[in-house]
Amino acid sequence: MTSKDELLELCETRVGYVFTDRQLLRRCLTHSSSAETRLDSNERLEFLGDAILGLVICKHLFDAFPELREGQLTKMKSQLVSRSTCARVATRLQLNDLILVGKGLNQISDSILSDVVESLIAGIYVDGGFDAAQAFVFRAFEEDLVRSQSEESENYKSQLQEFTQRVSGLTPEYVVIEERGPDHAREFVVVAHVGSRSFESAEGRSKKEAEQQAARKALKELGDAIAITGDSEDVPRPS
Repeated sequence: MTSKDELLELCETRVGYVFTDRQLLRRCLTHSSSAETRLDSNERLEFLGDAILGLVICKHLFDAFPELREGQLTKMKSQLVSRSTCARVATRLQLNDLILVGKGLNQISDSILSDVVESLIAGIYVDGGFDAAQAFVFRAFEEDLVRSQSEESENYKSQLQEFTQRVSGLTPEYVVIEERGPDHAREFVVVAHVGSRSFESAEGRSKKEAEQQAARKALKELGDAIAITGDSEDVPRPS
């Protein structure tokens, strides 16, 4: 096996996908500085991969956050598909030493790392179809997707607390009313309480996630009530 073959095999191991077309994989890793022509580099694949990544992330956010407005979804999407996030993914996958660059290029920049991730997304799509590319995105970006969900969810709790303290001086409390499922797939059911009022329960794979969703539902109930009455009379008051 040649050193190039070993490099390609190592890349497949790190990204979790085995290419049928090894030449395609090689092109995914080839920077323009080491290509005979620009068409032999990963530039065209980068163009396609950027679009596929955007589609996968947009669909995920659309499904995961049904209550968010377009502007909020756009902000999250921009962070997830950014050059810095893609470069971070490349570093996590240890792709730095697998990129084929020209001898005159002494440093692998974040831009090059980002381009390789997008090229691999496109390469997997061309080689194995959309489902394979989507699976790779979910694997490679898992930490970033969880982080973005956590950051957005934390806003619900802080928003609810800010709102109830401003209107009534009360601080929300969260109570676990049920735990179900096996240990490796535990599910928690949480209810948010503000004063004497309880809101609709919410579920989550962790207590924190369930609390965030409970806060979201409480905010929606309070918002709907205020929209109907035109004031904040339905917000719980201190006894």
